[in-house]
Amino acid sequence: MMKCIAIDDEPLALDLLEDNISMVPYLQLTGKCQNAFEAMEILRHQSVDLIFLDIQMPGLTGLQFLESLPNKPMVILITAYEKYALEGFNLAVTDYLVKPVSLERFVRACNKAQELFLLKSGSKAHREQADFFFVNVDYSLLKVVFADITWIEGLKDYVKIHLQGNPKPVITRMSIKGLEEQLPPAKFIRIHKSHIVSVGAITAIRKNSVFLDEMELPVGDTYRDSVYALAGKSSQ
Repeated sequence: MMKCIAIDDEPLALDLLEDNISMVPYLQLTGKCQNAFEAMEILRHQSVDLIFLDIQMPGLTGLQFLESLPNKPMVILITAYEKYALEGFNLAVTDYLVKPVSLERFVRACNKAQELFLLKSGSKAHREQADFFFVNVDYSLLKVVFADITWIEGLKDYVKIHLQGNPKPVITRMSIKGLEEQLPPAKFIRIHKSHIVSVGAITAIRKNSVFLDEMELPVGDTYRDSVYALAGKSSQ
């Protein structure tokens, strides 16, 4: 569980942020602040792992507040302005979100923070990659276990996640590239611009195709060498 606080001078934005945080199972919101000085008071009495931080606030801006912290936790900046992105990343923020923020983009930022958190904590389980992740489906966060995935199909702004023993795929609104970034690379391989497959589900590789039992999927030219490398062979 990651302890976090949210800082935004707009009450409605702060309430929305609280709602999003409440949907992420591994986050625990321990404080809400409308300015940097309230946040300083919280940090005097407790440690936090992650701060969700607005930039344009009265008194100290979010960036000034961040620069003032002697021991910085992870920070996800959430702002209406794109122009501070470079300055934010120069301060080693974990992610930079521009309002309005979709739930899918918010969860991706949280997953990135969780990955860093577990790496810093030296978790053996995480070094081998977590065994699940969450995707947004019908206004809810659905848990998907990596071991259950056979293959993933990209369809413009959506992806279909095909699961073992489930004839109906999970459909979520996100790019296949965005989903690929959340998968453990040792367990999944991109074989085509529209297809990612579970390495464990591959039963055969033949010419320009990969087989998952009776299902045949095409292998794109860009990905052929990495596919054949699975079998210790050259594609030439």
